[in-house]
Order: sequence, then C-alpha cells, then structure tokens
Amino acid sequence: MPEARSPLRRRPRDPASFNRKLLAAACLFAVASAHGHAEGDAVVAALERVEVSGRHYDNAVGSTDAASQGAIRAELLKSRPALRPGEVLEFVPGVIVTQHSGDGKANQYFLRGFNLDHGTDFATTVNGLPVNMPTHGHGQGYSDLNFLIPELVDRIEYRKGPYFARNGDFAAAGSADIAYRQTLDEGFAALTLGRRGFQRFVGAGSTALGGGLNLLGAVELQRNDGPWKQPERLRKSNGVLTLSGGNRTEGWSASLMGYDARWNSTDQIPERLIDAGLLDGRPFGRFDAVDPSDGGQTRRTSLSGEWHRAADGQATQVAAYAIGYRLQLFSNFSYAMERPAAGDQFSQQDRRSIYGASLSHGFDHGLGALQARTEVGLQLRHDRIRVGLFDSVQRRITGTTRDDEVGETLAGLYGQTAVELTPWLRGVAGLRADQARFKVDSLSNAANSGRASAHLFSPKFSLIAGPWARTEFFFNAGRGFHSNDARGTTATVDPRTGAAVDKVPGLVAARGMELGARTEWVPGLQSSLALWKLDFDSELVYSGDSGATEPNRPSTRRGIEWNNRYVPMRWLLVDADLAWTHARFADFDAAGDRIPNAVDRVGSIAVTLRELGPWSASLQWRYLGTGALVEDNRVRSRPSLTTNLRVARKLRARGELTLDVFNLFDRKVNDIEYFYASQLPGEAAPVADRHVHPAEPRTLRVTLKLGF
Repeated sequence: MPEARSPLRRRPRDPASFNRKLLAAACLFAVASAHGHAEGDAVVAALERVEVSGRHYDNAVGSTDAASQGAIRAELLKSRPALRPGEVLEFVPGVIVTQHSGDGKANQYFLRGFNLDHGTDFATTVNGLPVNMPTHGHGQGYSDLNFLIPELVDRIEYRKGPYFARNGDFAAAGSADIAYRQTLDEGFAALTLGRRGFQRFVGAGSTALGGGLNLLGAVELQRNDGPWKQPERLRKSNGVLTLSGGNRTEGWSASLMGYDARWNSTDQIPERLIDAGLLDGRPFGRFDAVDPSDGGQTRRTSLSGEWHRAADGQATQVAAYAIGYRLQLFSNFSYAMERPAAGDQFSQQDRRSIYGASLSHGFDHGLGALQARTEVGLQLRHDRIRVGLFDSVQRRITGTTRDDEVGETLAGLYGQTAVELTPWLRGVAGLRADQARFKVDSLSNAANSGRASAHLFSPKFSLIAGPWARTEFFFNAGRGFHSNDARGTTATVDPRTGAAVDKVPGLVAARGMELGARTEWVPGLQSSLALWKLDFDSELVYSGDSGATEPNRPSTRRGIEWNNRYVPMRWLLVDADLAWTHARFADFDAAGDRIPNAVDRVGSIAVTLRELGPWSASLQWRYLGTGALVEDNRVRSRPSLTTNLRVARKLRARGELTLDVFNLFDRKVNDIEYFYASQLPGEAAPVADRHVHPAEPRTLRVTLKLGF
C-alpha cells in the first residue's frame, strides 16, 4: 500500500522446451482474453477509478520531507526501455544499474559515490517483500531484482539518506519501495523478440470475482543468449497471483509469487588478455570468457499479505510474508592463481527461509496548540540460512572452504512525529531502535561457531520551510546503518589460511545530513537541488569470494544532486538528473584516501514525446563517470556514455508495437571495471591488471502487445 499522505503536507531450458512454454502461455492468455472481453464492461463499471493526468512523478512542492525523496508513477516506466529488470531503479535520480556477470545474477548499483556492489546500503522492496539478503553467499545485502515484472509496477517510492524512521537495514544511502498493481485496467499479452536469441513473453490480467474481490495473475517466460562467445542461455520463468479486496481506504491483499532462472556467465576479464587477443592459442575478444563453465541457478518463492485501514485521521497497516530462496553460483575471477592446475573456480551457495511481519499506526493529534501527526511501527525479520563457499571445477564441487547454518533475527521499533510549527515551517522528529541477534553453527570449523548480538539507536530530524513562490527548502539529518554478515560476528579463524581474525560488530552506523530545495516557480518545470554528506564508521565487508571479513576504513562522502522535470507542452517531457560526488576514506593511510569504485559523476537526460497521434518516442543519454580503482588514484575507471531509444505506435484493437534500441551508437564501453591481481593459465606469476566487463553492443528488440 502506498505511504499515507499526512494532512500536514500541503499538496498542489532448451530452445524447444522454452518455445513450448511460450506457446502454452500464449494460448492461456488468448483464452483469458476472450473471457475478459466478454466481462470487460461489467468489470470496468464496478471498479472505482481515479485518473491523475499530466504527471509522471508525485513530487510536487509540499508532498515530501526531503528534496531527494519522491515517487515515480507507472506512466514514466512505460516511456523508456530497460535492458534488464533491475534497470527500473535508474528512474530513481542518481542511480545507475550495470552488470558484471550473467543476467540471472544481481546487478551492480551505483548511488551517491557508492559502488553498492549487489545492494548493500540501498534497501529495496517489491510488492511489500524485502529484496536485500543479509549473510548472503555472494555478498552482504545481495539484491536480486531479476524476478521483477516491470509491467506490473504501479509506482516506485524512493528516499535517499538515513533521514526516515521507517527505513532500517541497508537504507543508509537510500531505499526504494516498488509497489505492484492489484488490478489492471485491461489485460494484455506481449511478445518481445530481439537479437542474439532474446525471447520474452509476458501476460497479465485481472478480474472481479464478486463480493468486492479481485484476482490478478501474471506470467513471464524469457530466454536470452546475449552477445557473449559462450552463449548465456538464460532461461527464466516467473509468475504472480494476487487476491485483493476493499479499496485504498480499507482493504487487504494476498500474493503468491514464484521465480526460477538458470544461466551461463561471462565474468569480467583482464585487459591484458583483450590486448593480446589470444588465450591458449585461440582468438580471444571482449565478449569471451576465461572460464566458460561459470554460471548459476536461482529460485525464489513467496507468500505475502497485508491489511490496511485509514479513517478519522488514523491509518493502520499490518503485513506479513514468507520467502523461500535458493542460489547456486559458480565464478572464477582470479583464473589460475591459487590452483594453477585445476583453476580457481568457486561455488557460492545459499538456501534460506525468510519470515517477517510489520505493523504501523499513524494518527493526527494536537501538540499544545500545534497540529501534529505521529506514526509508530514495529518490523520483524528472521532468516534461517544454509550458506557455503566451495572449491569447484567445471561446476563440480571439489572442496569446502566453509559451510554454515545461520539464524539471524532483526527487530526494529520506530516512532516519528511531524509538527506544523507555523504556516510556513514544518518539523519531523523520529527515533529508531534496532536489535540484531546472530547464531552461527559452522559445519566446517567449530571455532567459527557462536552467538552474537548488537543494537543501535538512530535519531532522525527534518525541517521543511515554505512554500514561497512555489518553492520550499529542506534540512535533514539522521543516523542509519547496515548489518554485517553474521559469520563475521562469530568468526575467530580465517577459513582459508587458518590465521586468527577479529570478530566484527553486527551493526555499522552511518550519519547523514542534507540541505535541499524544490521549486515549481517556472511553469511546467519541477526542479530540486540537494547538498548532502554521509559518514560511515567502517566500510568493512564480508567477502563471499574469500569466506572472510575484509576490514576497511571509515569513510566520508559528500555531493550535489540536481534533478529536473520539464513539461513545456502536453506531449513533451524532458528529464535531466545530474550528480557529483566526493568520496574519501576519513583516516590517514599511506596507501591513499580514495575509495575504490566510488564514481565521481553520474547523469541521465531523457526526452520523451508522448501521444503524437498513435506515436510515442523516447531518447535517453546515460552517463557513468570515472572513479578511482585503487586507493592512491593511480588507476581510474573510464567513463561510459550510452544512448537508448524507444519508438512506439498504437495499433487498432488495443495493440501496440514498440522498438527498443539499446546502445544506439554501438559504443565500446564497460559496465564495470576493477583493478586486482589475477593469473591466467600459462602465466608464471600473478599480474595486477584492470579487469572489465563490457557493456552490450547495439541491441534491438521489438515488442507486440495486445490488450484484452
């Protein structure tokens, strides 16, 4: 359910098998189409519809508590193409999403000078379900969005910085809540075909069952080989079933979701190999793999439900969920450095059950002579995990680095009060208390077993002044955190070397501050500016690639974000988001003060033409700037600029034909760059080198969508 608006806020498998699945799904939705068309008029008459036209964003003056907070509506998501599901987060200003491995693996995320790796410090939910995984086999906070179905997204509510009491673990840099629809205006079936074996079918529909109940169903099937010399052979199946009743004022919903994927990976490769053009006497290019047996498979199923009620100045929401998750990942980043004969491939495996619940209650009241609104909430999550790191050869397990059973519980209690101090000044004060408990049973080394706990109090404060001349100003400050891998809180021995190691704290604090402004003074232009700072006590992380905690230093980041939405005419939308960041370690070290992979600048500019008769089009420029790859800044990543195009034409009988072109000018750029030592087969010693994963070359996809 979308966040309630306070009254204090003033608002103006193999190809044959896959093809059989594709055909079966198409037939299923053809039958549903006939049924839905027959009942369509009655269903539309029964539905309570609210139309809000002219805006792709709900970020008007008076609608948020920070300049860097906002919401994105589904209409904007339809206007631009996304190469991968996770790229819907690029609609959040300042976020860039890339990939350094196969498309079944979680993306790389960049925001506010963070290489967030696969999700640490950016908390994401989909349909009310948490996506980030603590104590994950591949990395802390692992956030795999490949189960997302973009066509079902109703809105994305985003927040940046640790200023919001309802946000806890992994939300220090920001968060995004992706809400799914519970009903559809019309059902649809869409088939996408593209270069290099890309095929995708998605179909969805909803119907009224009587008694105020609505049922929504969706299915997605996809395959893709990609530009890689070793075909990716991505095979993905996905489904959502939601039963709901009531309305936005009082109602409930329950959802069943299932996702399964398997793929081959072409991981990052050393530049010296690309320059040489040969590996073991055979030609080697940008899209080749050193270890062609890398890849993985994953599965995610969930059952969730929520109930909400808003009346008489009060709003209550209760939610609960259960998630089953599995991942088996095979990677090789150093090639033949540790085991020259067999190769350095390793397998990270994660199998878990997740249970969670939340309760929130908000109410209007007086605070002396002042109007106020208070919200209190409780959030609980428990993960039961079997997680391990193993040596492997050609996806065959040959040894165990570590194997653990983990129980992890996180409880958060928060309260927040907003007070209208004067007609032009509003204050928000909050406090959050979090308690984490860890229990680790190491099946490979009993010395690393144990129990640990940690707690943290996080105050929050905001002032919002205005509006004057349709302009308002913000001051935000707060404390946030991310949890550490549970295995690091109890470990006493390095699982590879046997050396003694220090235990790490369970929760790591961050402190942030922001000055911002938002204006709609120029007709048709919505513009915001934010100057921010974020300090972390420590950037130590648990490395799933080595099975041990890698200590790191305290850090400080500061930057400027400038976001603009301009609608000079009904049919024209211009988006321009630009961000500059200064990221440094906060202590002195002879190695240097640069934070590796902290990108200095990012930007996105998009021009969208809407409803010019049956035609629509969008052109987007997407920029990922340079960043230090080592602490002394002697090696830096190269900038990346790509252009994406979408052209769509509405057809008769509720149809639409869309052409998407990614990397329109076919630029040879990289999605990610690292600098570390690796040893190729035949090399006598490790070599420190730049390792890169190329962005995909020009890619065309055509989609035919039929409504019913």
